[in-house]
Amino acid sequence: MNTDAQISEAGATPTEGATPTEAGATPLDRPDAPADPGTTVSYVYALSRAGTALDTRAPQLTGLDDGPLRTVTCGELSALVSSVPADAYSEQGMRARLEDLSELAAVARTHHAVIEAAYATTTVLPMRLATVYLDDARVRSMLHERRADFGELLTWLEGHVELGVKVYADAHEAAAAPPDPEPAPGSAPVSPGRAYLQQRRAQRRHHRDAYRAAGAVAGAVPDRVSALARARVAHRPQQGDLASGPGENISNEAYLVPAERTGQFHQALTGLADDVPGVHVEITGPWAPYSFATPPTAGAGA
Repeated sequence: MNTDAQISEAGATPTEGATPTEAGATPLDRPDAPADPGTTVSYVYALSRAGTALDTRAPQLTGLDDGPLRTVTCGELSALVSSVPADAYSEQGMRARLEDLSELAAVARTHHAVIEAAYATTTVLPMRLATVYLDDARVRSMLHERRADFGELLTWLEGHVELGVKVYADAHEAAAAPPDPEPAPGSAPVSPGRAYLQQRRAQRRHHRDAYRAAGAVAGAVPDRVSALARARVAHRPQQGDLASGPGENISNEAYLVPAERTGQFHQALTGLADDVPGVHVEITGPWAPYSFATPPTAGAGA
């Protein structure tokens, strides 16, 4: 998952399909009353194993509100943390940010920049946007309570990256394409999307054809990469400014892939939609495994 995905998950605009509560905007230990000016809380970006390069890297990074980063350690786990203003990251403060896409985008970009910098040095478990605790002691308590779950997740994610696959449908491009010639006897099989379009060419061309052809292409993606991916997550398609590709995003998936097999993953999807007018496939990443990280459940209230 990437920055756009997290912005959407936090509730600004859809893509990876979660409500604000599901996306981590729920206050885990966030004060719900106005805080005194100058009071800070602990914002958690990611988790890793203690004693890794993250401990050395943390002081070199800058977090939200230009705050320095540090690691908070409990046993075998470390959390990458910075202090943020309590009033801005209270439940009321975050609700206001969720309603302002530009403000939310700025928070998300910094959040992900920190995670990607940490991910470049060691395996990390990304935390969801706006994971906030009252202080470092509460962070240590969270690490202690979930040490078994987090340890298993870090082991499972070791050596893996996240790759995104998006399929777009452009009805205008499909309508402008010339009619298909009749296939020659003994010719090679065509792609699923192309086969669908060929079946429909005999009928009156309709703008929905492009979307159905894109659906056929999207349906072929999992089969092509099943032997290369450890896990798959289907997210909500992106819309509006978050959809960077041509046409409309009709499929938005994330795959957990061994780092050394990313080249094979790209090769497996090469040419999938090259002969399908109006259908485009975009591969993004590699990213830290945002889509495959489970954040802590809500702890004790403030």
